[in-house]
Amino acid sequence: MVQGTENVELTPGYMTLTDAHGRKTQYPVTDILRAADIPVGLTYTQVPDITKLANLVVVLIRTLIAQGIIDDSFMEEGEYDLSLITDVVETMGGSFTDPVLSPA
Repeated sequence: MVQGTENVELTPGYMTLTDAHGRKTQYPVTDILRAADIPVGLTYTQVPDITKLANLVVVLIRTLIAQGIIDDSFMEEGEYDLSLITDVVETMGGSFTDPVLSPA
């Protein structure tokens, strides 16, 4: 915290600093952040652990199917099926046919 600052409050668009005497000074965040500082969006290629998590889910699902605990439909009413789960995993960068859990 900035020396002499007793409290920092974040509100939409502003950062407010309160000093030891209770005086508050409000600073607009737009003066602090640049557009380049704010990520537009993350993809699985930017966060490799998302791919590993997707592959871990694949291993879990395949193990549960092999053990006869679940079948190709999921949820109580069969709202999801294996093809939908496969699509979701592959969108996250995983592979239902060849999941890799080892470090890159």
